[in-house]
Amino acid sequence: MSAGHALHVFINGQLSGTVYGSLENPKLTFRNNVNLRAGINKISLLSVAVGLSNVGTHFETWNVGVLGPVTLNGLNEGTRDLAKQKWSYKVGLKGEALSLHTVSGSSSVEWVEGSLLSQKQPITWYKTTFNAPEGNGPLALDMNGMGKGQIWVNGESIGRHWPGYAASGSCSSCSYAGTYDQNKCLTNCGESSQRWYHVPRSWLKPTGNLLVVFEEQGGDPGGISLAQRTTQSVCADVFEGQPTLRNWHILAAGKVDKLHSKAHLSCKPGQKISKIKFASYGLPQGTCGSFREGSCHAHKSYNALERNCIGQQSCSVNVVPEVFGGDPCPDSAKKLSVEAVCN
Repeated sequence: MSAGHALHVFINGQLSGTVYGSLENPKLTFRNNVNLRAGINKISLLSVAVGLSNVGTHFETWNVGVLGPVTLNGLNEGTRDLAKQKWSYKVGLKGEALSLHTVSGSSSVEWVEGSLLSQKQPITWYKTTFNAPEGNGPLALDMNGMGKGQIWVNGESIGRHWPGYAASGSCSSCSYAGTYDQNKCLTNCGESSQRWYHVPRSWLKPTGNLLVVFEEQGGDPGGISLAQRTTQSVCADVFEGQPTLRNWHILAAGKVDKLHSKAHLSCKPGQKISKIKFASYGLPQGTCGSFREGSCHAHKSYNALERNCIGQQSCSVNVVPEVFGGDPCPDSAKKLSVEAVCN
């Protein structure tokens, strides 16, 4: 038994199994079949702690790691208690002692590559080199194909990656009625809790940057990529009742008496709207990139756009007074001018 948070069991140097605790119940017990050989067998237990509590009543008494007992079942003699066997204790990994995350340390061992590269293999070190992308835009590592571990770039720690921890729950409906709790109105169910990890440009050289990853759970390093954040603006400038070809055909067919115009915003594939930079329903002036409020402006111009568009690849809103909190100037022909940021 272990007090958490993860335990990897090795028999004669080979990984025999892994067990993880949960947020609700970090304690865990490993029970699995193991392959033993005649004679002496070496059992190694790698205990992993995600963190130690430092708040709460008597937090100094809270523990993590192997508690025992360690027993072997299924032997001719029945169950054998291994607690009295000779055990040794060591902190850290050999790769840490060898400083595999540094240029000098990574050169001190032999690495395999090509078809011999391990995929989905727990407790594995990976390394590669890359050139810095041109420009000054922010950079991030996309670790979505990996599970859990640590990242270093040129010997500097990026931190812990944990895309294998996926958001759970039900995202099918949303209602805030009643007493609030953390399970209401969930989003991104089944997706990684985090997949992008910032890489400071000040740590990079123009060429030959060293990336080292220690993977604990198992992942596919071929899916790791370096992304540069790009930002662009998209705009809409639409008058009330502004006709479209589709609206004209519907009106001509007599299907409706009146149609509302819509403002449409759309980012490039792979980008989403992150911010409404400008919005004004009334008599705004200027053009895309230099919009400004005019003599008539609805003070709720941003509300509907932020509600419908933030986080979306594309969106649309009706250009009618009720969407923006009422008519700010009833005797004028109004329009909606919008500028949104995509990244």
